[in-house]
Amino acid sequence: MYRIGENSPILPRGPGTIVITYEYPLVERIRTMLRLEHLFERGRFFLERTDPVEHHSALLTLFEILEVAGRADLKSDLLQELDRQRGVLASYRTNPDIDQDVLSGVLRDMERAHAGLLAMTGKIGQSLRENDWLMAIKQRTSIPGGACEFDLPSYHHWLHRESELRHRDLEAWLSPLFPIRDATGIVLRLLRESGKPADVVAQGGSFQQMLGGRSAQMVRIRVPRSLEYIPEISANKYMLNVRFVTLVDARSRPVESDVGFQLTFCAL
Repeated sequence: MYRIGENSPILPRGPGTIVITYEYPLVERIRTMLRLEHLFERGRFFLERTDPVEHHSALLTLFEILEVAGRADLKSDLLQELDRQRGVLASYRTNPDIDQDVLSGVLRDMERAHAGLLAMTGKIGQSLRENDWLMAIKQRTSIPGGACEFDLPSYHHWLHRESELRHRDLEAWLSPLFPIRDATGIVLRLLRESGKPADVVAQGGSFQQMLGGRSAQMVRIRVPRSLEYIPEISANKYMLNVRFVTLVDARSRPVESDVGFQLTFCAL
């Protein structure tokens, strides 16, 4: 590994440079949070649309959230992390170098997320799991093409209701899961902001770095989109490996040239 400077021809720069960020979790709980963040974003996108097909996609996303959030220790992991981070951030209240308004806002968000998690009783999404109509749809949608009108006529009827009514139902089903969404968002935001990016080079398209006991929980890699190179990442607590490939005729081909990219280790 070696660092490259601001004017390196290998790493394009400038205000118009568009980069793609790849995030690789190094621990299972961060892997779960990233999946949930992705699903909640997708659910929000489809929820705000009006077409029946898009609301069908929103409901499918809800079922995926239920599956991912079903981890028995997710709620306790989030509560523990919020408690720990509140203690850390509260210690900065007397630091003159910290914007106290911003700090107070973050702490308020954490308090609300913590309270929302505590208010959740029973298994995450239990009220949805007890809805026989929704669970019947969930079971059928696990079968390819299983949600046709002849399989689920009541669901077919629901999809043909006015979009405002479908939107109201979807919000009612999703809202009990919002405390998980909010807490996950805060933890991931703090995690992303914890790292210091470094410019590095994958020589001949490959990069290795010994972690040397580094307690990272996530790796972030940023690559200029114009390069059209894709990082394949593997890591454990001892070593990080990155191999760049490119797509040729829908097939992966290893990159043999040097690739400049930005690497960030994140840890809370």
